[in-house]
Amino acid sequence: MQNTSILACVCVFGVFEFLSNKVRDENGKLDGMTGFLCGLGAGVAEAVFVVCPMETVKVKFIHDQTSANPKYKGFFHGVREIIRSQGLKGTYQGLTATVLKQGSNQAIRFYVMTSLRNWYRGDDPNKKINPLVTGMFGAVAGAASVFGNTPLDVIKTRMQGLEAHKYKSTVDCAIKIMKYEGVKAFYKGTVPRLGRVCMDVALVFIIYDEVVKVLNIVWKTD
Repeated sequence: MQNTSILACVCVFGVFEFLSNKVRDENGKLDGMTGFLCGLGAGVAEAVFVVCPMETVKVKFIHDQTSANPKYKGFFHGVREIIRSQGLKGTYQGLTATVLKQGSNQAIRFYVMTSLRNWYRGDDPNKKINPLVTGMFGAVAGAASVFGNTPLDVIKTRMQGLEAHKYKSTVDCAIKIMKYEGVKAFYKGTVPRLGRVCMDVALVFIIYDEVVKVLNIVWKTD
């Protein structure tokens, strides 16, 4: 799953850079709302091309291995069996929920990061940001994304599990969770996820910024 995370990061930042470079102003500045929209586009691409198929397989495999009679002998056997019995469609269960989750996830993170960077730089768009400051901004962005889209993450997991057949659609899943389990069910696992995500997003944005700095030196496009 580590390779999936790397692919997801490459997809997200690649698409974000592509989109943001098309809409920056004459000074190269990106405002918060534009960052939000570019992040949304990056999150949707991440969901469709990386996260949904891999997460669907992962959730099905985990649920299968914890059942009384597991039918998958291993991860790759599970992938073959899912595709053999359900086709490629079987790896795209919960696509709508995943697009909503990843899209909102990245939109929130890039909105917060863009807004905080603009606030920090003030009237000097070329002001350098210390990696530690970037890390703190990333942690704040990560926390915002956790509180903002944990309900969508819960729905996505339900829609991709072995019991996904219980739900007619993403909306039906949300309604049934609310009806039978209450609002608290939408925030299960928030605290442990908060610590992991804050650290993860902080490190990813530090690495991203440092890589961009290096690329701007060795790969000039002027």
